[in-house]
Amino acid sequence: MAKRMTVLLRILLAASMAFGVLVPAGRVVAADAKPLNIVFVNPGKTGEVYWDMVSQTMQAAGRKLDAHVEVLTSERNYRTMQELGLGVVARADKPDFLILSNEESAAVPILEAAEKAGIKTLLLSNTLIGEDAVRLGPPRAKLKNWLGDITTDLTTAGARMANALIGAARNEKWQSPDGKIHLLGIGGDEITPASIARNAGLQLAVAAAPDVVVDRMLFANWTQSEAEQVAANYLGWAQRKGIRPAGIWAGNDPMALGALKAVAAAGITPGQDIQIVGLNWSEDALREIKAGRLLLSDGGHFLLGGWSVVLLRDYADGCDFAASSPHIEVKTSAITRDNLASVATLIKSRAYDRIDFARFRAKQGRCGQYDFSVDMLISSLSPPSSAGE
Repeated sequence: MAKRMTVLLRILLAASMAFGVLVPAGRVVAADAKPLNIVFVNPGKTGEVYWDMVSQTMQAAGRKLDAHVEVLTSERNYRTMQELGLGVVARADKPDFLILSNEESAAVPILEAAEKAGIKTLLLSNTLIGEDAVRLGPPRAKLKNWLGDITTDLTTAGARMANALIGAARNEKWQSPDGKIHLLGIGGDEITPASIARNAGLQLAVAAAPDVVVDRMLFANWTQSEAEQVAANYLGWAQRKGIRPAGIWAGNDPMALGALKAVAAAGITPGQDIQIVGLNWSEDALREIKAGRLLLSDGGHFLLGGWSVVLLRDYADGCDFAASSPHIEVKTSAITRDNLASVATLIKSRAYDRIDFARFRAKQGRCGQYDFSVDMLISSLSPPSSAGE
């Protein structure tokens, strides 16, 4: 029997090669697979670039993987986020999966209510920290329906951003009279896990560089307007103190763009007299990178939206992503002028349907093993349509 099967497989392979049929790189959704209903409680504001992109990649993946994704937007109000999440839990017709982000640790009551209601949950971007993590333990311990989390290695991203600033300043010899390279750090907040991780990366990079000092670590609530104000205040202070600012580290792109406006208003030329870095891969940031005014934007983590649907599709089809660990950590990458062309069109158009999300599904016998790298992303893209791009 085994011999006959081997012969049959060889015949099928030969036939596929003869007719130019390619074996797909990832598993496709089986014809008899159950369509999934997924609800995502988005913690951001409507029009907030990063969280809009998370939702859009999630819905694009849903279209490829037979999953309907409903997005509820909290408008950066965490009471609203809890109300929306608890409202989903209370529905008579409950979804198959609920995706939450533990921004400012506000997702915990929803997680606990979903546990009682029997709704399987996934945390995206921000997982449990502090007392909540101690009290509830890891996924599937006390909360059996909390399947796991998908996050990004934002500590490494924060360090990579800082090291790019430090390297540029050293090359240009942008030391102040005291011989030190002076930086400004602008963080999103002091309590969100994703912000804490980025800020820790900055601190690690500076701790390893005795010639570098962070003059101020200020917080701008993730917004461009607040970042512009705190950067302007810092630049005024630095001028009064006789300090030469060498770089501004911003925890996301909107804050980097706010800092850029403050720098220009102070008569300093960004990219020539000072360097600024951000994180998000936003279209506006990529435009500034192309113009040479922004050094880099780290990121790609908005694709966590799409990757979360990949994980849940695999789980529903019996290939549990937690086979290796319930914690899936995705690495980010920096976009600079050197690699800008490879992803700029995708980000500008937000044509995420070009991504073949099925290619990212775990292979049979390798559940829990994923390649969500930028190289894999680029290789999965279909050509841009002439109409849409």
